[in-house]
Amino acid sequence: MMDFTPNLPKISVIIPTYNSEKTISYTIQSVLHQTFTNLELIVINDGSQDSTLEVITQISDSRIQVFSYPNAGGNVSRNRGLHRAVGEFVSFLDADDLWTRDKLQSQLKALQENVTAKVAYSWTDYIDKNGEFILSGKRVNVNGNVYENLLLNNFLENGSNPLICRKSLITLGGFDESLSAAQDWDMWLRLGSKFDFICVPSVQILYRISGNSVSSNLLRQEKACLQVLKRAYKEKPSTLKNSWNISLANLYKYLTCKALQKPFNRQRGLASARFLWNYFINDPSRLKNINFTSKLLLKIIIILIVPTLLYSFTKQREVKSQETPISINS
Repeated sequence: MMDFTPNLPKISVIIPTYNSEKTISYTIQSVLHQTFTNLELIVINDGSQDSTLEVITQISDSRIQVFSYPNAGGNVSRNRGLHRAVGEFVSFLDADDLWTRDKLQSQLKALQENVTAKVAYSWTDYIDKNGEFILSGKRVNVNGNVYENLLLNNFLENGSNPLICRKSLITLGGFDESLSAAQDWDMWLRLGSKFDFICVPSVQILYRISGNSVSSNLLRQEKACLQVLKRAYKEKPSTLKNSWNISLANLYKYLTCKALQKPFNRQRGLASARFLWNYFINDPSRLKNINFTSKLLLKIIIILIVPTLLYSFTKQREVKSQETPISINS
């Protein structure tokens, strides 16, 4: 008997979205314009209350599937998408981030050429709300057992990065829905404890930095990251016995820099001061890094003393900038 079962997509791309009317179209187009085309795009509309759903439905492509649910958060949305995915491999993409055109093809090739690896990752650059380049991300290139490296630093940097074997994700039960933040890092650590990783040493993720975060979100992120770290070290106590302080230093360095992003205000200044202190006391190389620490401290002092003036100056610069999104089709 002949098999008339249609060919399944090789890759499932999952985009959780909530109130992302301004960016979702660009994000979806960065998937549809991938050089690798045998994919399905699963969009989980997490109870959006703006025109996100209308924007999505205006995009015509048979590979798109849209599912709407009451708002439940990013962790639940990713798991909902994972349960609907049929591809051999899965990649998640936040609704305001972008991929370069060769992202999926390059990562899939890396996994096919390294059959023991179940996760392929690339490098990230950071863009602003207009799609303009802000800064470069980490340029880490480690392969195989990366668990110890991930404990020290989340070098994948974001949830829009890796291509993952779907069965591996299913084996681990998906994302931890109890975490209020840091669910990406938690998942990469759980994957890293059981499976090999492979790096594609190329910038393929464009992560959009938003100025909407407030101090309370940073405190929530701090709490979740500490929870992830404590659990990871508890599960593998023999791993890097002397690295706990390094992990903490890297975490608080990240939180300090994040707190010093726009918009500037006194709350963020106070949060960054506490984060900087925790970075300093845990950093084994604090004396070597004193110049870097001093620069952060100076910025904190400026924000605490003249936040209104600094904010006004920043707004003036933003007004002069062009409102032109980055092109991902060239």
